[in-house]
Amino acid sequence: MAEWLYEAGIGENRAALVEGGHILEMAIERDDEPGPRVGAILPARLTRKGDASGRGLATLEGGIVAQLTPVPVGLTEGASLLVEIIRVALREGSETKPLRVRAALAGAVPKEGPDLRARIAATDLPVRVLGTGPDLLEEHGWSEALEQAASGIVTTPDVLLRIAVTPAMTLIDVDGTGSAAEVAVAGARAAGDAIRRFGVTGSIGVDLPTMAGKGDRQAAAVALDAILPQPFERTAVNGFGFLQIVRRRERASLMETLQADPVQAAALTLLRRAERGQGHGALSLHAAPAVIARIEARPDWVEALARRVGVTVGLQPDAGLAISAGHASRAQN
Repeated sequence: MAEWLYEAGIGENRAALVEGGHILEMAIERDDEPGPRVGAILPARLTRKGDASGRGLATLEGGIVAQLTPVPVGLTEGASLLVEIIRVALREGSETKPLRVRAALAGAVPKEGPDLRARIAATDLPVRVLGTGPDLLEEHGWSEALEQAASGIVTTPDVLLRIAVTPAMTLIDVDGTGSAAEVAVAGARAAGDAIRRFGVTGSIGVDLPTMAGKGDRQAAAVALDAILPQPFERTAVNGFGFLQIVRRRERASLMETLQADPVQAAALTLLRRAERGQGHGALSLHAAPAVIARIEARPDWVEALARRVGVTVGLQPDAGLAISAGHASRAQN
């Protein structure tokens, strides 16, 4: 039976839905994520009525500007209302899309949105909170999955996926050996698995091999449907092998989060690795200067690591190390 694994880490909390030794879904929640969470209900003021697209602007406490869709009929600019967060602010290339909100239902009261642990608990699947015991996330391939999300390269015995995040959509290119029909089915299955595992949402394009037969194209679509849970919408696979999927977008995917700030990702991975390392002497973290600088900027992270491992923690920048090559070492007693 599927279950959630949840880990309260230093700088971020982590969750993975696992079954049969495989990660079905994974998510991280960082302690420096800006703005309110999805599901929060907050007071706001209408600052611009709807434009040609029907979107207005609402300003939340603290001056946060959000898109309001739709604007309630009869609401005048300057009027107060309660709004529900339906999408967090998203960074896309050099731009940031603002929060998206809708008018809260009648009778609603202000509240915070659920955090990661509350979200996974709401699925009604078992949640196992991880402590200092066996590293169950790693046993299910956590680090390998993070590398796939960061690189956009996913390999299976049958196909290779190259996943590119663009401002317009996430594009998945499928390559493999065998007949076009075989690669298309295996690729559609692998693409659906990756979309779910990395929390890819919004508009998604899957480029499968060109197939002349309608039955082969339908078989690929059926393979995707069997892997990717609803809700989503999709097109049929066209004669060029292209399939488009749309999933409701509430927050950044794991791929977007990791790729937007590789230094942050490397710093948090190093802290996790150091916390779970073996030994008893003083702990030193060795990493690229940018990674060490990011950790130094958060003394609370270093203090938390020292408390968890029970020894002093030193930081050692090494210009010869790649960003992802940080490691921890223990002094010999």
